[in-house]
Amino acid sequence: MSSLTGLFRPEPEETQDKDKLVDLFRNRAELKKEFAALRNEKYQLQDRIKQHQGATARVQQKMDHLENLLLDREWVHNVVAFYQLRRLAAHCNAKLLRFAEQLKQQHEQRILDKAVGAWNERRGERISNLESEIGAHRLQVQVLEGELQAKRHKLMAMGGVTKMFRGKNLDEEIAAVSAQIVAGQAKEGKLLLGLEDLQKLSPPDHEGLDIATKRSINFMILAFLQQLYLHFAEDGLATMAKEASEKSVGAINYGTKAECDEIIERIEKRWDSLESVAGFAEIMQQRAKLIAEHALFRHDDDVVPAAGTVATVFMIDANGVIRQKDVSLLGDNYFGVAKVLSR
Repeated sequence: MSSLTGLFRPEPEETQDKDKLVDLFRNRAELKKEFAALRNEKYQLQDRIKQHQGATARVQQKMDHLENLLLDREWVHNVVAFYQLRRLAAHCNAKLLRFAEQLKQQHEQRILDKAVGAWNERRGERISNLESEIGAHRLQVQVLEGELQAKRHKLMAMGGVTKMFRGKNLDEEIAAVSAQIVAGQAKEGKLLLGLEDLQKLSPPDHEGLDIATKRSINFMILAFLQQLYLHFAEDGLATMAKEASEKSVGAINYGTKAECDEIIERIEKRWDSLESVAGFAEIMQQRAKLIAEHALFRHDDDVVPAAGTVATVFMIDANGVIRQKDVSLLGDNYFGVAKVLSR
């Protein structure tokens, strides 16, 4: 009998071994996942190192190329002229950016002031109407309070017999008027809370510029771009600056030292004279209007015109005489205008 009992006795050691084996497999699976993640991270870091090494090598190559140019007596002056032209392009881009930002802020402020003014006007009308309603309601409560006082006085003045026959009806009338007063006071409280909320109400957030306004801003930016181009177009400075901003140093030969010095001198002279242009704002407005008359858009919701439709530069002299020149300033992205335009 004891031997049969032993046959059906549980085997705790075998169960524990199975549990340990399951835990081992689980730990192994988790370790494989962690190892795979570490391996992927390693590959990513190796790729980033290669990218950095490639970038460093390219920079070093450029530095070596620039050093060789500076050591070359025939090219050193070209390097100076090249970077001065790049500086001109960067200055024009910064001027465009500053102009565009100021223009955008002016339009946003104007639209915001108009929207807030209209909102304040509507809120003022609502406040006025609510105050009138509160005043009328308060007057009605005061009338009821006067009526209540009169009825109470009447009840107190009644004799015993009269009070016995008519007092009950008067009590009911007093209770009804009192209930009306309580309800009126509660309604007035709600109206006052509504008035307080209305007075604390903040204007809605500005939704941004609409399509028409963005187009108007872009016409002015293009007009300013044309102004910059025309000012530096003399002797091809604008085109040279654009070319320098797109090519690498050493790709362009500007000539001898004297010729390079002359380019630099012309850059400084034209830049200094830019701020002294008279009638600048009026010409800008007129040019922007001409650009808008010719501009076409690919889609109804586009705010940047098709480059081919604004490829005419308008030259306006002091007498208002207009001449035209075909230059695709937008299509050729002069002075980085593509990133300046409002979107």
